[in-house]
Amino acid sequence: MNTSTDDEVSSFQTGFALRPDLVFPVRSADDVVTAVRHAAGARLPVTVLATGHGLPGAVEGGALISTRRMDRVTIDPAARTARVQAGVRWGQVVEAAEPYGLAPLNGSAPGVGAVSYTLGGGLGILAREFGYAADHVRSLDVVTADGQLRHVTEESELYWGLLGGGHRLGVVTELEIGLVPVRTLYGGSLAFDGREVDPGDALRAYKEWTGTVPSTLTSSFAAVPYPDIPALPPHLRGRYVVSVRVAHTGADGGRLVAPLREVGPVLADSLREMPYAESHTIHSDPDFPHSYYGDSAVLGELDVERAAELLARTGPGAGDGGPPARANSSVGEVVVQINHLGGALARPAPNSVPYREGRFLLRLLTGGGRQKARELLDPAFRLLSATTLGRTVNFAFGAGDRTEGLYDAETRKRLAELESRYDPASLFGRRVSA
Repeated sequence: MNTSTDDEVSSFQTGFALRPDLVFPVRSADDVVTAVRHAAGARLPVTVLATGHGLPGAVEGGALISTRRMDRVTIDPAARTARVQAGVRWGQVVEAAEPYGLAPLNGSAPGVGAVSYTLGGGLGILAREFGYAADHVRSLDVVTADGQLRHVTEESELYWGLLGGGHRLGVVTELEIGLVPVRTLYGGSLAFDGREVDPGDALRAYKEWTGTVPSTLTSSFAAVPYPDIPALPPHLRGRYVVSVRVAHTGADGGRLVAPLREVGPVLADSLREMPYAESHTIHSDPDFPHSYYGDSAVLGELDVERAAELLARTGPGAGDGGPPARANSSVGEVVVQINHLGGALARPAPNSVPYREGRFLLRLLTGGGRQKARELLDPAFRLLSATTLGRTVNFAFGAGDRTEGLYDAETRKRLAELESRYDPASLFGRRVSA
């Protein structure tokens, strides 16, 4: 048991203060057991921190369990599985699996923690072909609120609740996950200057294109206002970039993306055949700590006209020109990402990942303070509220005080029952209301 230090509570997300009363820098499952038992005895709520990419909000008081030292990865190439401890980052798993021609169902950034990502569902770069990362979990080791270390498989109700429910039911110390036989893929980004190509027109073309591609192709549309800073490549500085990011395991990737090249003059083109170990270059997410706030909406369908209006209201200079009605309703500059869902994501699985009928996922991200971010994002999400099914745990950055919409009614009720049974004192934070 250690007192808190700045180094121990530092994370990728710099926008939320972490000020726990106690920090437990654990190295093993036994250490987690000790930490949970101490916290329960002292009636201290528990927060789990690995990499801090997806923090739901600030932490004031309580006990923080830092799992970053639990970083062992073990590959079983014959069984096509990996065992990953609680502090493992996806880049480690990709690197360990690559020599065997295998790949995990990781996300876009190699620095993201594998366990928390998977407990929230895990929407990866090959999601339409293989489903959610949670769908490929073989077993979990978890320390529940009673201080017991449990080995959990599909036959257990905890298995269902943990995979999709996040850390609400305990501290997961290790996962056994299935790997997929992918050695190479066709992927990258096709980018356009948002001041030369109308973002709304680009989105309309993207929406139409998604109706023509197979489930072996997973993609997203993004609109990003880049600041004019030296840390960025020259072609991005100060530009509003509209792009489509692609990952495809078939041999016909070039043919499939050809219609996108008709959208307009291409600013940058990184589409190519690549080893899976380079898949993080598809999105090229920032790899330095910074402050951000974000939320998401799972859409039953993409109303492309309303989405185009959202782009108009969130891009650079929104409110400075154009039709008065649009100018007066500006919500400010926001990073917009729209993921194409469907395919294997729609298949049922024995876990609590909700809204599998969703066709698209809208993600909005902005900087600044929390209150300012809400003032920007809430009006933007309302534009597409008519087709919104709910929100996702993995993309609620700084929205940890809001549990509404994270699950459908039946899933919410079942999770609440599990919480009441396994964590009656609400040791692991905010409860899901039934």
